[in-house]
Amino acid sequence: MPEEAELWVTKLVNLVLAKPATVLLLALGFHPNPAEPIPNHIAMELFVFLLLAIFFFWLRARLSVERPGAVQQFMEILITNPYRLGVRDMIDDFIGHGGERYLAMLGSIGLFILFMNLISLVPTLSSPTAQYSVPLGCAVLVFLYYNWCGLRSKGPLRYGKHFAGPIPALAPLMVPVEMFSHVARLISLTARLWANMLASEVIYSLILGLTVGLSIFLEKLSPVGYVATLAPFFLPVIFMALHIFVAFVQAFVFTILPIIYVSGAVVEQH
Repeated sequence: MPEEAELWVTKLVNLVLAKPATVLLLALGFHPNPAEPIPNHIAMELFVFLLLAIFFFWLRARLSVERPGAVQQFMEILITNPYRLGVRDMIDDFIGHGGERYLAMLGSIGLFILFMNLISLVPTLSSPTAQYSVPLGCAVLVFLYYNWCGLRSKGPLRYGKHFAGPIPALAPLMVPVEMFSHVARLISLTARLWANMLASEVIYSLILGLTVGLSIFLEKLSPVGYVATLAPFFLPVIFMALHIFVAFVQAFVFTILPIIYVSGAVVEQH
C-alpha cells in the first residue's frame, strides 16, 4: 500500500514533538522515522484535543445564565434537552442517583469522539476515528473506566460476583461467558466507530473528487459545462450532511454504550 500523505497538521506536530516522541517509541521497542515519528491519525487526535481545550477555555469565560449565547445553548443541548438524549439525561435514566459523578468523564469521551468525527469537514484535515487504532484506544479507556467504577463502587468481592451470575452453581460457566462478553465490548466499540467513519469519509472524499473532475470535463465540452462547474459546491453538500449525521450518531452510540456499561457496573441489581 502507498504511504499516506503527511498532513500539514502532522508536519507541525512532528516539528514540535518529534524528538520526545522518538525517544518514547524507542523505549517501547519501536523504530520510527526520527523525522516523522507521529502519524496523521495521532497528530489529528492531538490537534482535536488542543482545539477542544482552547474552545472550552474560551467558552467558560463567556458562560452566562441571563444571556446565554448560541454556542452555550448548543453545548447545553448536548448535555440535556427535552428529548432526554443529552449526556446528563441518559446518565439520570440509566444510572440514577449519584450518576452526576460520571458526567465529566462520559461527557468528555462523547464530545471528543464527536469532534474527531467532524474534523474532516475542514479541507486538508482527516478524522482520526477513521483509523482503527484511535477507536480502539477510546474503547480501551472506556473498558478500564467502567470496570474501575465498579471496583470503586462495590469493592473487589462484590464486583467479582457481578461476573458469576445470580445462581452460584452456574458460576464456573458464567464467569468465562461474562469475561468474553466484556472483552467483546472492546471489539464492538472499535469496529462500529471505525467502520462507519472510514466508510463515511471515503464516500465523501470520492464524491467530492468525482464531482470536481466531472465539472472540469464538462466545461471543456460545451458552454453548458460552465453550469456544471457549480456541481462541486452543491452535490457534496448532500454527502457532507450524511457525514455529519454519521458523526453525530456514532458519537451518540459511543456515549450511551459506556453509560450503560457504567450502569451495569455500579447499579445494584434487584
